[in-house]
Amino acid sequence: LGRMFTMAAQSMGYRVMVLDPGDHSPAGSVADRHLQADYLDREALRAMASRCAAATTEFENVPAESLAFLAQHRVVSPSADAVAVAQDRIREKTFLADNGLDVAPFAVIAGDADLQEARLAPLLPGILKIARLGYDGKGQVRVGTLQEVRTAFASLGGKACVLEKFLDLECEVSVVVARAFDDSVVTWPVAENHHAAGILDISIVPARVPAPLADAARAAAMKVARCLDYRGVLCVEFFVLRDGRLIVNEIAPRPHNSGHYTIDACVTSQFEQQARVLCSLPLGDTQMHCPAVMVNLLGDLWASGEPRWEHVLRHARAKLHLYGKTEARPGRKMGHYTVLADDVGQALATATEIKAMLLADAQSMRAAGAA
Repeated sequence: LGRMFTMAAQSMGYRVMVLDPGDHSPAGSVADRHLQADYLDREALRAMASRCAAATTEFENVPAESLAFLAQHRVVSPSADAVAVAQDRIREKTFLADNGLDVAPFAVIAGDADLQEARLAPLLPGILKIARLGYDGKGQVRVGTLQEVRTAFASLGGKACVLEKFLDLECEVSVVVARAFDDSVVTWPVAENHHAAGILDISIVPARVPAPLADAARAAAMKVARCLDYRGVLCVEFFVLRDGRLIVNEIAPRPHNSGHYTIDACVTSQFEQQARVLCSLPLGDTQMHCPAVMVNLLGDLWASGEPRWEHVLRHARAKLHLYGKTEARPGRKMGHYTVLADDVGQALATATEIKAMLLADAQSMRAAGAA
């Protein structure tokens, strides 16, 4: 995300400094300057405050106190307060419920005293989610009995968790919204998201849901942004239940994986919009050029060598994006491709065909290596 933001900002004429503790930072490798330091390193933060006109973040687990420190000196978007809500599931669920947004029935489990059958039985079967630092299915355990809740809680280190009731879903959708410092707000088309092993696999845009439901999702996303007094790009993920109800799942205070289609399919990408907000520029048009399907490329495809990208690029309306990561691990997002088409069915068919070819090729390379 930071890499794509950096490239978008640079295309608008800005220079970018990246603070990232990693040796091989995807964003740092394209930035004008890479500060390799911890997010809480005060010397690095002072360097940013002295050299940068504004600061933003690529993911919600950057300590809120780092953003608060920078905000004493420079424009910061999103704010430390907004990030603090999004990086803690307990605060997030409470915030959403307190502001009249529908969420899954849940209970906070902060210690063994909270593991009471009378309290938790109505939420089973459910999903136990660690309150902080969980993402892409990590820190989440499906549970069906009180004993499974106890075992799962212990496996998560006894750290604060949220138990959410398992709901009967029709599908999952998301809305990326941008809100500027002048209170102007825009949304992009609703994305329909399909996951595998807790990780986003495919986003289909526009989502194949009734227009009133799509309108309700966009309205709810804008309400979240207003209630948070949010400035910047924000993603709101929803569950669509089989009875048609719309439930807010979680919020991400940044551009989002399900919004990557905006790079190729929209007038203004979510990353360009992030730069526009940060620099107090007018918001860009979010209209789509055409339907699109985005597919994540995980490290599993690299198990036996570099994938053959001709499977993607032989399609004239397919766009390949690789993230410059040096180590391919199973489940790690290494890139994505987006297929554009005149209708969403055609885009999905082509995207599925490409995915099947990449998987078959990876399997055949593995088989050849084993032989």
